[in-house]
Amino acid sequence: MTHSFALHIPDADLEPEPLAPEQIVSGNPQVSGKVVWESPDGRRIRGIWQITPGVVTDTEADEVFVVISGSATIEVEGGATLSVGPGDMAVLREGDRTRWTVHETLRKAYAVSL
Repeated sequence: MTHSFALHIPDADLEPEPLAPEQIVSGNPQVSGKVVWESPDGRRIRGIWQITPGVVTDTEADEVFVVISGSATIEVEGGATLSVGPGDMAVLREGDRTRWTVHETLRKAYAVSL
């Protein structure tokens, strides 16, 4: 997208983004998302992401996000434990190894830099 725009995040249609089986620790979490903007070089991405309850692991990109709905506890290996819910902003560093315990389906708006 090369023009300015607005998007109502709670109602945005998302596409399934299957998790790798080794990422799932417990439950049956389902992930969906939508990239709403990407820089021409692909190094900056803005989007919406959602995950249903369960526990998953991930290795993070350089990211800032704001939780729109739902809640989760994010344990950063060797670092902080973040409790996030609606209205919370979080910053994850590239390479952070995380464990997400999703309590209620979580939807976030994010900005990633690669």
